[in-house]
Amino acid sequence: MGFFKKNQEERPSIPHELIEIRTNLESSNLPDHAVSAAFKELDRLEKTDPSAAEYAIGLNYIEYLLALPWNTYTDDNLDLKRAQAILEREHYGLRHAKERVLEFLGVRTLRNKQGFRILVVDDEQMARDNIERVIVKDGHIVQTASNGVDALEKVKRQEFDLIITDMKMDRMNGIELTENIKKAAPRTEIMLVTGFATVDSAVDAFTKGAAYFLSKPYKLDELRAAVKRILEKKRHAQITRGPILCFSGPPGTGKTSIGKAIAEAMERKFARISMAGLRDEAELRGHRRTYVGAMPGRIISEIRNLGLKNPVFMLDEIDKIGQDFRGDPASVLLEILDPEQNRNFRDHYLDVSFDLSSVMFIATANAIENLPAALLDRLEVITFSGYTEHEKTRIAQDYLIRRQLNDCGLAASEVRFADDAVSLIIRDYTREAGLRNLEREIANVCRKLALIYLQDGQKNLPAEVDSEMVSRFLGPRRFRHEAAESADQVGVTTGLVWTEFGGEIIFVEAARMKGSQQLILTGSLGDILRESAQTALSYIRSNARKFGVDENFFSETDLHIHIPAGAIPKDGPSAGVTIAIALISLLTDRPARRSVALSGEITLSGRILPVSGIREKTLAAQRAGVKTVVFPDANRMDVESLPEQVRSGLDFVLASDIISVVDLVLGSA
Repeated sequence: MGFFKKNQEERPSIPHELIEIRTNLESSNLPDHAVSAAFKELDRLEKTDPSAAEYAIGLNYIEYLLALPWNTYTDDNLDLKRAQAILEREHYGLRHAKERVLEFLGVRTLRNKQGFRILVVDDEQMARDNIERVIVKDGHIVQTASNGVDALEKVKRQEFDLIITDMKMDRMNGIELTENIKKAAPRTEIMLVTGFATVDSAVDAFTKGAAYFLSKPYKLDELRAAVKRILEKKRHAQITRGPILCFSGPPGTGKTSIGKAIAEAMERKFARISMAGLRDEAELRGHRRTYVGAMPGRIISEIRNLGLKNPVFMLDEIDKIGQDFRGDPASVLLEILDPEQNRNFRDHYLDVSFDLSSVMFIATANAIENLPAALLDRLEVITFSGYTEHEKTRIAQDYLIRRQLNDCGLAASEVRFADDAVSLIIRDYTREAGLRNLEREIANVCRKLALIYLQDGQKNLPAEVDSEMVSRFLGPRRFRHEAAESADQVGVTTGLVWTEFGGEIIFVEAARMKGSQQLILTGSLGDILRESAQTALSYIRSNARKFGVDENFFSETDLHIHIPAGAIPKDGPSAGVTIAIALISLLTDRPARRSVALSGEITLSGRILPVSGIREKTLAAQRAGVKTVVFPDANRMDVESLPEQVRSGLDFVLASDIISVVDLVLGSA
């Protein structure tokens, strides 16, 4: 970097801080493009009055460039047994998610251990043998070629990580070979070796795509060190290249904590950035340095704070990103998350490219349906399903209760919770796919125990918290098992739907009155649900005889379909069957069994179409006390793959058309 030096004696008025910054720049390991930008700004500052506002802005900019970890990494710990132990220690259940995370780490481990393929090209047999002997010792796979034409043929047949080639050869020299290889295999690195090195030949080699230029004579250790530097850089790029994981599921199912466990297993630093409500793309990409107060985006800021180039970044709740006149942050994420683009990520404040390919990005979302298609295409979604009652009980006993007792100062006590007490909290005081409310209610009980300890002493502290004590501490139960405890009614059916908070049960109510052929739909229904209701009505009208319904039932009648909880917007393609059965129940005066829950979309011909969220809907049926669940026959594989704990206590009926469901759900008139 000597060509950047200034004759400081000719500039006696230069502030001392700028002289110190120049010294730091000349000894820094910043990449060339960042050094050039820093010196350009420094030259401008040396001509600027220190009292001007631009002086402070420029000074902060250079100091920020120097503070960034351009080449500072942590070595990944890719011990799979250790990673598995950490995941099992921190989380109960989540088998599918854990397996996928271990697969992800396993691929990185295999890449890290895999030897590189190297091709040595030289027209001298002795030179080829010497280079091969040295490189094989490092565990690499080496092939040789005696000329450029032979080497090019081998490159076309298989891929090499590195090619070491002589410059002067018959038939095709090293420069020509480099140019041809870069066209055939752009990812292959090339090292040129020559005894006729000149500045022009070196510039020509780098222009054509060479990664390294080595002059003869050289020591074999020097060659070995150069090969190691090139391959380590390539190995790091290969390890970091891979899918961007997106953990999708209801709140409280462990998405963020699994991300932290991955960082701990790999011994990387962890950073979490909440995307919820983010509307200004400048928060990610930074502000331009045109005014006082400009600052980098949150990505670059976190990297600087951590001091490492390869942390684990969790982009939390990316499905809740906003968009307005200040820009579209989701579009910025396309550049940040795309491995082909983030190598040259350009923050507006830095105005130079920064390589983000070493960062391990993990995204979380409650509902991936809210993500733009282009962004979703760059993510590999791992679904976090809700927990069964058995899993919640075990998690509460093994993790939550112990943590809350510690937080309430009762760590030294021998208080324990009976399983029936935990089950009562799960069934009557919480209704969720995750664990947050469960932990909140356990904390409520623990605080009351702490109060007893302070008022009455340890002798009056109960040794075991039972279900009766839970009822006394938490008061009347907050949730009822509607499906199990309600009587069968005409025109009221039980449905299963999926929301971003997990599976839920709904009740579809139908009523008729004299009118003028109106279909009234209430309950904050979306367009898809409205179309499902129209389809269900048209199907029943066209098949009235099959159901014993008067064909003119709609001529002087209004029909009203309502889904309670009208303050909550509802939409989705899975309630068609539930609506159709509610109408048939109403028109035939046959009560619908509340203990039978349905999910499926209906067509005009009466076929039942497949739906998503089978596991979540099944868990919702368990929580509500449902006995029988009706799913589309097209979801047979999804139902059969459910674990036994999820299927426990439920009878499954798989139906392909609406007629096969009617007698199952409806009783006699």
